[in-house]
Amino acid sequence: VFQEMASGECHFMNGTEKIRFVDRRIYNRQEFVMFDSDVGHYVGFTPYGERWAKAANSDPEFMEYRRTAVDTYCRHNYPIVAPFSVERR
Repeated sequence: VFQEMASGECHFMNGTEKIRFVDRRIYNRQEFVMFDSDVGHYVGFTPYGERWAKAANSDPEFMEYRRTAVDTYCRHNYPIVAPFSVERR
C-alpha cells in the first residue's frame, strides 16, 4: 500500500516575533520535497522530489501563495493555538 501525505507545520519562536512555516511532502514513508519559509523555495530530496521542486519553484503564483502562508496560515491561527502550546524560556 502506497501513501502520499502533505504536512504543514508552523513553528513559533518568541510568540509571533519569529514564525517559520514548513510544508513537507511524503510518499511511502519517505520525505521527497520540503518547503521552508526561511529558505523561500522547495528543496527536493529524491530524484522525483527534485523534479517536483523544480516545477513548483518555477510557478510564481504558487510560490507567492506558499511564501504568504506564514501570514495567512500561521499568524491567523496563532490565537487558537497559543493557549495549548508550551511556551519555552
